[in-house]
Amino acid sequence: MAKEKQVFFCKECGFETSKWTGQCPGCREWNTMVESPKIKGKGKKSYSGVITPETGKPSKITEVSIDTEDRFSTGIGELDRVLGGGVIKGALTLVGGDPGIGKSTLLLQMCRNMSENGLNILYVSGEESLKQIKMRADRIGKFNDRLFLLSETCLDVVEDTITGSDMPDFDVVVIDSIQTVYKEEVDSAPGSISQVRECTSAILRLAKQTGISVFIVGHVTKEGVVAGPRMLEHMVDTVLYFEGDNIASYRMLRAVKNRFGSTNELGVFEMKNTGLAEVLNPSEYMLQGKPENEAGSIVTCTLEGTRPIMLEVQALVCQTGFNYPRRTAVGIDFNRVTLLMAIIEKRMGIHMSDYDVYVNIAGGLKVNEPSLDLAIVAAVLSSYRAKALDDRTFIFGEAGLVGEVRAVGMAQRRINEAAKMGYTSCIIPKANEEMLEDKPIKCYGIKNIRELAELI
Repeated sequence: MAKEKQVFFCKECGFETSKWTGQCPGCREWNTMVESPKIKGKGKKSYSGVITPETGKPSKITEVSIDTEDRFSTGIGELDRVLGGGVIKGALTLVGGDPGIGKSTLLLQMCRNMSENGLNILYVSGEESLKQIKMRADRIGKFNDRLFLLSETCLDVVEDTITGSDMPDFDVVVIDSIQTVYKEEVDSAPGSISQVRECTSAILRLAKQTGISVFIVGHVTKEGVVAGPRMLEHMVDTVLYFEGDNIASYRMLRAVKNRFGSTNELGVFEMKNTGLAEVLNPSEYMLQGKPENEAGSIVTCTLEGTRPIMLEVQALVCQTGFNYPRRTAVGIDFNRVTLLMAIIEKRMGIHMSDYDVYVNIAGGLKVNEPSLDLAIVAAVLSSYRAKALDDRTFIFGEAGLVGEVRAVGMAQRRINEAAKMGYTSCIIPKANEEMLEDKPIKCYGIKNIRELAELI
């Protein structure tokens, strides 16, 4: 009788061992070792180590040619921006997000656009029947006969369908979702760590061998990361996260990993009855409903990759009723806000320990850029003094621990975006003002946050 092989692997780093341990010897994390699937020695599927159509013989890097036509558009500009200019042939892309956020809708719209461009698409769903997919597709628009639907959870059947002689040569395959498919030779339930790892490995091999671009949908945990082993994100070429609030209409698409482009780009969408609509001007969208002549409201400009986005920073300062003042931050790092409160108290002589401070990035955007420091300080001072800043003035800059205002990157691009939005003046770091080549609006350069207090 064939002997069963049993191993344990770490779901964080992938370290394998023959015995279970409480702490992973590789990454030193606790309680991350899980049992690998039991695969019998006889009848075990053997794969060659080659995952590309070329042979296993090494090639000189100077002899490797790059086809400029290997990248094609999805028909959605915001998605192309995040992917780095389009989809690469043979790429494996993981799309994660909360339930109901719009992952399947976005991919179905992508399939519709690419099928209209003459590509053959296969949409595999393990969660919905064909009629349910058709009902959702009818809300988006009309589809042609180049989009094929398959309701199946067995990955072996999906592979046979893709490589079958009676089917066209597919250019793109969408699998919704990776937690619903399974391989028969893996002795565990669909959605388990073992199944997710083995299925993703088989899909990766299929994509590289056939040159088919594959999109897989991944469910997320309560911590906001894709469910399954952490190595899942290491195996794929691109990891996209769809963010937003189910109640609000906005959606943000970010790339946390991209082997073919930048990971700093941001795509903005709006959910409508007919599907997801691109937001071509996020600055205008983020500033909708901004109050006029209100204390504690400051406009700033952040950069998401190469795209400048104007947004509103709001602050509310009120007398505390507790022994310890409350600090609340929404859309920005809480520790950063606490640090700025300490700078204000020490360098400006304002006793913030007597006040509760609430800071919010309006519009639901999550920002982690130091250029917002000066805007947060200005919003807190404005609310504290109950004095509003001019509505046509915006602020950006980084604040240091000794109160200095430090320069930030791409200042010219931020100012040009503000000028396009109709702003007439800005408060920026002095170092940035001296480096500006063009000043389409009036600029006030400051070196210390104490100078900011004089301008408000």
